This record gives sequence, structure tokens and C-alpha cells, in this order.
Amino acid sequence: METSLQLNVVSYKKDTYIVVEGKQAGSFFIIQQGKIGISKEAEVVKEEGDILNPGDFFGVISTMSDHSHIETARALTDVALITVRKEQYEGLIRKHTQIAMKIITQFSRRLRHLNETLAEISLKKTAETGPDHLFEVAEYYFKQNQHGKAMHIFDRYLKHCPDGKNAHLAKDRVTNLKAAATRTIKETVISPNDMKRTYHKDSMLFVEGEPGDELFIIQKGSVKITKITSDNEVLLAVLKAGDIFGEMALLEGKPRGATAMAYDDCDVMVVNRANFEQMIKTQPQLIARVTALLADRIWLIYKQLANTFIDSPLGRIYDALLIQLEKNRVSLDGKTAYTFSFGQWELANMVGLSENDAAPALIELLKNEKIRLVDDKIYTDSVPEILKQAEYFRKMDRIKKTQARTQQERG
Repeated sequence: METSLQLNVVSYKKDTYIVVEGKQAGSFFIIQQGKIGISKEAEVVKEEGDILNPGDFFGVISTMSDHSHIETARALTDVALITVRKEQYEGLIRKHTQIAMKIITQFSRRLRHLNETLAEISLKKTAETGPDHLFEVAEYYFKQNQHGKAMHIFDRYLKHCPDGKNAHLAKDRVTNLKAAATRTIKETVISPNDMKRTYHKDSMLFVEGEPGDELFIIQKGSVKITKITSDNEVLLAVLKAGDIFGEMALLEGKPRGATAMAYDDCDVMVVNRANFEQMIKTQPQLIARVTALLADRIWLIYKQLANTFIDSPLGRIYDALLIQLEKNRVSLDGKTAYTFSFGQWELANMVGLSENDAAPALIELLKNEKIRLVDDKIYTDSVPEILKQAEYFRKMDRIKKTQARTQQERG
């Protein structure tokens, strides 16, 4: 590393714990010498890279997202590590582009894997991917009498799958809907080479299942991200000026995992593969934002996955409340009060509980004197109470599962 970056090299003896799950991050580390072992309190998803070697890195997710660590790192040998603070990351990008690309590419792969795992757990099936899925998405909008969206997606299906098994039906749909569809949506006409684009309200930037190689940065207006799940359109997010999306398709060249639609007229800046590497060199602040975005998403979805492994419905509810507090960077110290942006049934839906499982758990939640409903929103007059209860249920869950494994081993 170049000394102008003023990066420090620190040494740790074998068996030293360097970062600990649940603790706040100060810096991330690049291994210069030795081996590091990575472990998690609960192995919610099988991931590669439990043993790290020179050139590998750890602690980036927590450092770049400003959240607590989601894993523990222990020195398997004596090690020498390069420390990087968050504010030094842009300088690291300028001097060592390949490191930034390695971090971003690994983050993208990891996020996609976590997303697919969460879909399998919550939907009990493998998430649909690939251009063939475009037909299913188009059929959904067709059945909902949203003709403009349906025709647009049928067109995209035919572009990517001209000889697909549903091509004939898609052509018939387009022919029959064309007149009605052109009256319902003001279609956006763009050139693939336009790096600055304006999309009209309700027009689609991309559709889940189609190939993509562009990242978008909203400059004006807003974009909603949706996904068709179990024959329903699920709103995943509403993004506003300054937000970045579409990065995984650009980095990995895999099909889009969701649909992006203009929520109102919006202006976006587009980055494609052809100019992405150049932007790493010339606009390190943008790459730092992409890294922080990926880190924040990985942290959140890992927490959501861990939540699905908690057996107690009430424990899952407390854990979900804690995740929201941490996500919004609410201080967990002192007697801070907080009003959540959702009510009790929205909370139950958030953790995937059925009405039968949720009802008794929500009754128990509201028996807590420090938690109540205010204007149909969950309110607590003591944030530390949420932390206390979430940690209690996690501890009880660990004890229960340890006892079950012990009994199983004894036969």
C-alpha cells in the first residue's frame, strides 16, 4: 500500500479475536500476512470464505454500513492486517482500483445469494429468474387489466425469447392490447447510449427476469421497486433522489431480480459496464456510495434471515423491532422513546407470521408496559427494552437448540 494513504499495518497473535459479532466497527481489514477464521453465532446461510488468506478482507460490511458486525473474525495464525477507516475508502479506490472492484463484486454475489436464500425460506420455493419469467410477469398485469404494463413486458419477452414456448400467445396479447395500451401509458423513448434519461410516470426502467447491464442513480423524482410474488405485486421500496439501484445486474450480468417503475416523472443517470471501470478511477465517491449501499443491504438481509430461524413468534417480533431500530440507526442507550412507522399487523407480516401465530404473540407484546399503540403505530418509551427482550429471546433460542442437538447426539 502507498504511504500517502496513511494506512496502518497492525499485528495480532494467533487466536486473537479481531472483530466480534454484534460490536460496532471502526475500520475494516485487508490481510497482508496470515490466516483469519470467520464464524457466526447462527449459521443462517451457507457461505463460502470461512477461512481468509492474504489479499482477502473482512469487516467491510459493518464499516461501510455503520452497523454492528454480523460475524466474528479470529486470527488462525499470527497475522499482519492493513486497517482502512470508512473515510479512507475513496483514497483506497483511487490508488488501488482492483481492491474496490474485488469488494464490490464479492458484495454483489453475496447479496444475490442471500436474497435467493431468503426467497426460498419465505416463499418455500426457488425465486424465478431469467427472460422466460417475463411472460409470467406480463400475464399478471394482463389479468389485472393493466394493459400498458402488460403490453410493454410482452414486448420485452418477445425481444429476449422470440422463439419461447409462450411467444405465440405473447404476440396475440400484444396485437389485441396495443391500441388500449398506448392510451394508458405515455411510453418513454430512450437510446441505450443516453447516460441521462427522463422516464415518464408508470414507465418501466427494467422488469424482473430480463437481462441488464446498467446501474441507475436517481437525480429527480422517485422510482418504485416491485416484485411479483405468489400472484401478487409486492412493493419492495420507493427510491428517491440520490438513491442507487440496479447494481447487481451491472456487476454480475445476471437477470434483474425485481421491476423498477417510475413512481412519477423522474430523471436518472445511467452507468453501464463500458463506463463503470472508468468511473471507479474518476469518481471514487460514487463507488464508495455503491459499496456502502451494498453493505447496508447485506447487513439488513442477513438480519432478516437470522430472524427466520428464531422459533418463538414473540422472539421474532422483538428481533424485528430491534432490526428496525438498528437499520434506522436509533441509539440503543438511555431511555429513548421511539415510534415505529408501522402497526402491529404490519409487523407480523414483516416477519412472515400467520394470523394464528401472530395474534397471541402481539397480545403478549402489548402486555409490555413500555410498548403500546399510538395512532395505530407501535410506540415504545424505552428503546433499551426492545434490545433487552430481543437478546433474551435469542439467548433462550440458542439454549433450546443446543439442548436439542445434545439430546440428538446422545441418541
